[in-house]
Parts: sequence; C-alpha cells; structure tokens
Amino acid sequence: MATANSTEIFVYKGTDKKGAKVEGEIIGNSVALVKAQLTKKGIKARSVRKKPKPMFGGGGKKITPQDIAIFTRQMATMMKAGVPLVQSFEIVAEGSDNSNLKNLILEIKDDVASGSGFAVALEKHPKYFDELFCNLVDAGEQSGALETMLDRIATYKEKTEALKAKIKKAMTYPIAVIVVALIVTAILLVKVVPQFADTFSGFGAELPAFTLFVMGISEFMQEVWYLVLFGSIGAVMAFGYLRRTNKAFSDGVDKLVLKLPVIGGIVYNSIIARFARTLSTTFAAGVPLIDALESVAGATCNSVYQKSVMKIKDEVATGLPLNRSLKSEGIYPTMLIQMTAIGEESGALDDMLDKVATFYEEAVDNMVDNLTSLLEPMIMAVLGVLVGGLLIAMYLPIFQLGEVVG
Repeated sequence: MATANSTEIFVYKGTDKKGAKVEGEIIGNSVALVKAQLTKKGIKARSVRKKPKPMFGGGGKKITPQDIAIFTRQMATMMKAGVPLVQSFEIVAEGSDNSNLKNLILEIKDDVASGSGFAVALEKHPKYFDELFCNLVDAGEQSGALETMLDRIATYKEKTEALKAKIKKAMTYPIAVIVVALIVTAILLVKVVPQFADTFSGFGAELPAFTLFVMGISEFMQEVWYLVLFGSIGAVMAFGYLRRTNKAFSDGVDKLVLKLPVIGGIVYNSIIARFARTLSTTFAAGVPLIDALESVAGATCNSVYQKSVMKIKDEVATGLPLNRSLKSEGIYPTMLIQMTAIGEESGALDDMLDKVATFYEEAVDNMVDNLTSLLEPMIMAVLGVLVGGLLIAMYLPIFQLGEVVG
C-alpha cells in the first residue's frame, strides 16, 4: 500500500456518464491510478495533472487541533446517525472550507476504502493524530463500538482544546500588553524625550534629578536601541530553541512555571484536569490502566508530572492501588486521591475521574476570568506609571520655570 507521502493532489477535467463536463480535485498516487479511480466513478477523463503548488508556500489554512476536534465530532455524529464510515468521510470533507483538512480527510478515506483500518489510516498522519487518538480509535474498532468511541474522543478533544485556549489566554494577554507598553515607552525615549532635551539645553538652569535620570535613559536608548531590540529578539529565540532542544533547561522551566504566583495555580489545575480527563477517557475505552497511564504522562505537558506519572505506572504494575501511588507522590490534590480511591472501590474509576476533570476545568476557567479582571486595572496602572512618569519628567522643568518667573 502506498504511504501518505507518495500521494498527491491531482486536478482533472472530463465528462460524466451523461456527457456533462466535470472537473475537480482527487487524491492519488499517479496519473494512471487517478484515471482508473475516475473511470470507476463513471467519469471519462480528458486531462489529469498534478495540482501546482503555490509559489510562496501558502497551500491553504493550517490544520489546527481545533479542526481535528471538529472533524472527530462530525465523524461521531455521522456514524451515530447510521452513515457508513467511508461515506461519512466524504460528507465531512465536502463540508470543510479548509482545503488542507479536506485533502487529509479524503486521503484517510481512500486508505480506509482500500481495506485499511481507521486507526491504521490515522497512524500515517502522526502530525495530526497522536498515539492516544489512534489507540482509542483502534480500541473502538476492536470492540465494535467505533461511533461511541469517536464520541468520547470528540468530547476529550473539545475539552482539552478549550482548556488549552484558556491557558493561552491567561499567558498571552498580559504579555501582549506589557510588550506594547515597552514599545511605546521605547518610542517615547528615542523620539520624544530628545526633543525636550534640546529645549532644556537653552534654559541655563539646573534640571530636576528625575528629569536628568529620564534623559540619561533616553541617551542610552538612542545609542544602543538596536542592541536592545535585537538582543530581545535573540533572547526570545534562544529561549524557544533551548526549550525545544535542552531537556535540563525545559525541565527547569516546567518547575519554575509551577512556582509562579497566580499563573502557577492555573497551570497546576490544568495539569490535574488533563490527567483526570485523559485517564477517564482511556480507562472508559477499555485500555488497561498501565497503558492508560503511559498516555496520561504525555498529556500532562509538564516534565515534573510526566516523571511522576511514569513512576506511578511502575508502582501500579507491581500491584499498588492507584490512589496510594498518587498519595505517595505528594504533588496531587486530596480531591483527586479520594475520588480515585472511591472509583477503585466502586468499579467506577472513569466516572469519578470525569467528575474531577470537570471540577478542575471549571477551576481553570474561573481563575483565568479572575486573572483577567485583576490584570486590567494593574496593566492600566503600569501604563500610567510608564507613560505618565515620562511626561512628568519632561514637564517638571517647565513647571519649575513657571514658578520662578511667577
């Protein structure tokens, strides 16, 4: 069977069974195979050629995790309605306005139509479907309850992406405002303050200390502004590079983030929510607890908890109850430990974990809303101090001069 890398998009023109002109796009491995596919569909091809790639690489919108969540929900809805799997792919693909996503869905459809399992077809696209996603789909296929499993996966993806969006909102908003404030301050120091400095040079009087301090910063910024600019960009790029390539540095950042005031609490609650949501979904799907914990480790997205979950996995493998393993780590909330204990005793671990996940997802939601409400006046105060301070420093000599003249 051809791999995903060997398939390409072809553009065709031809006539259908009634002689009407038709044209469109189709996924295939070669011109000959595409013509054969078209013939099976009753289309007589006049021309078939590879779709030209955009000159500047803009081949449609990027496929986001949110797109995958929507695709999963649509597939679950179609299959629950009794629509056959292959036909479900076609309907969902036709309804997509993202050409890249449409091509991805049609590629998966072609693999499934040629005899591959759904999970096997998804495994060819690890960029969009991780190991957990593929394992859950495989479990659904093996148990004969694919539509139920797709519904669970869709719920899991939707809640996970919603949680990520809240965390991103909590991180992005203050950073964006601070960056804008710094840019405005830098422009004032480099462009506006020097104009006042030229005016003050003709005063012939001693300037206030605060004004001299600001003018000193302005002179420094005028001389090295490019070093500050490129140094800041370089620092951000270096941070991103080290975060991706240096495990010790990445682990240190993960530990530091958990200790940050307010932000650390949001990250902690989101980790517990992801832990509970992933374990609930995988366990409900019939995945053995040991294998489920391995999926949970990657879903935490924090090295501290990844190492902890892998340690718990080893302890559970020796026969230790999950709740006792969680308690021994000392980094999990009492609620999670108690609900896990109740779930293990009652045989409803997935339900208990689902309740824990919902609780902590709501906690993250509330914390983000509170943080936004708290930050708005604080940010306005910071902007006022920065911009207002510069204005006061520049007008202070003028006020003093007015007092002397009066």
